[in-house]
Amino acid sequence: MEQPIYSTRAHVFQIDPSTKKNWLPTSKHAVTVSYFYDSTRNVYRIISLDGTKAIINSTISPNMTFTKTSQKFGQWADSRANTVYGLGFSTEHHLSKFAEKFAEYKEAARLAKEKSQEKMEMATSPSQESPGGELSSPLTPVTPPMETINGTDEICDTTPNSDTRPEPAQNALAFAHSPAMTKHWEAELEALKGNNAKLTAALLESTANVKQWKQQLAAYQEEAERLHKRVTELECQSNQTPVIKSQKTELNQTIEELESTLRDKEEEMEKLKEELENMNDLMEQKDTLTQKLEETELRSRVLEEQLAGAEQRLEENQEEQENFRKSLRTLLELLDGKIFELTELRDTLARLIEEAS
Repeated sequence: MEQPIYSTRAHVFQIDPSTKKNWLPTSKHAVTVSYFYDSTRNVYRIISLDGTKAIINSTISPNMTFTKTSQKFGQWADSRANTVYGLGFSTEHHLSKFAEKFAEYKEAARLAKEKSQEKMEMATSPSQESPGGELSSPLTPVTPPMETINGTDEICDTTPNSDTRPEPAQNALAFAHSPAMTKHWEAELEALKGNNAKLTAALLESTANVKQWKQQLAAYQEEAERLHKRVTELECQSNQTPVIKSQKTELNQTIEELESTLRDKEEEMEKLKEELENMNDLMEQKDTLTQKLEETELRSRVLEEQLAGAEQRLEENQEEQENFRKSLRTLLELLDGKIFELTELRDTLARLIEEAS
């Protein structure tokens, strides 16, 4: 399992592949740069993500070197990625701390590589030895040191140039004096010829098997390379898990803040709805008052018309009264004239009465 062991923040750059001189920024702002350690493989890596994109995925090897080019900038070359990475830090302290960690994990990677090589050498060295302890090649026949004769426990040396082989003259003398031994050695010779034929057939079969094994080995190497690439891709994806978890935590916090803001907005919406309902009530009241006002205005117009009619009738009555007054004054004047005439007539009658008496 790969876990982050040290993290910092920096601006990430890569060397321009065309000019090999200019730096190209790979992040718009400072991002998290972390050292990861894979305990199962004893591998140290530098990983940085910009969102979900891996902008640094560099495996630390013993031949890497981290170089400080200024007080706040450092770089290292990654031959596997065929590029040069650059980091710009906010302070010199952060740069020094990152360089110390780089040297520490580089030394740890060197020691892990040496131990791995020792284990591989120890694991592979016994498989390359023959049962007798001597190194053998799959393309050359292995001559067994001893052979049994006709299934018995007698042992015969089958090495072609053995020093214990008897001289021809001695063999001839022994065979001349012992026919039984001659038959015995003839049987042994036939057995050796049979064993030699078996060994030759086994050698041919082994040679054919070696060719087949080479083909299988090439196929296995291709499959291993494909699986290694797949494992690297999966490791890159798994290494993104802590950063994704961190981003998920930030997103959860953002979601909680947005939910809180949404609740506040909903409360404001409820208040606005209540105010809107109040406004609707006020609008209804306004409509009612407007209707009443219109009715009042209508009544007022009717009353004004009635008042105008009353005023007109009043004026007509006043004119009639004025005419009546005028008629009365005329009548009074006529009455006054008649009364004066009557008074004169009375006086005349009175004088006439006096005169007559």
